[in-house]
Amino acid sequence: MDNARLVKVSKYLSKHLRHQPKRLGLALAPGGWVEVAELLAACARSGFSISREELDEVVARNDKKRFSFDQTGVMIRANQGHSVDIDLQLAPSLPPEVLYHGTGHKNVEVILREGLRKMRRHHVHLSSDTQTALRVGMRHGRPVVFAVDTSAMQRAGFVFYLSTNGVWLVESVPPDYLREVE
Repeated sequence: MDNARLVKVSKYLSKHLRHQPKRLGLALAPGGWVEVAELLAACARSGFSISREELDEVVARNDKKRFSFDQTGVMIRANQGHSVDIDLQLAPSLPPEVLYHGTGHKNVEVILREGLRKMRRHHVHLSSDTQTALRVGMRHGRPVVFAVDTSAMQRAGFVFYLSTNGVWLVESVPPDYLREVE
């Protein structure tokens, strides 16, 4: 599959597994899971056919590892980033002392005033390294990276989760726990 098709399929899956499953007639099971056969049939009914081979390749090659199969390969899910109400069944995890968040420079003033909010998603997404945060920030214009004092947040009672693809998740990050990285 060429890169253009890979990106197109990935975006289509993100839209329907994270934000609009009902648009394809899908109901996500606990954990965000849906049967692969059901997903492929729903995609075909909507006029966007995806083969099982293409699906396997998108899961394997997606640079952000947005999707995963269950151990049997019968079920698939988006790993995080949902705007629909779903329990991803993630267990609380102990994060490193500092995590990072990338954003565009236009958001800095609001973030410094209000902190990081999950907006329409279930959680705020954090990275374990500045390079990943920088790449995320580049999607939103001139990138800015914030360091998050997760150690202090944990002492204050915040709970962190680690998604299957290595993205750290938390409900919110108040401004007192943020420092702009130079």
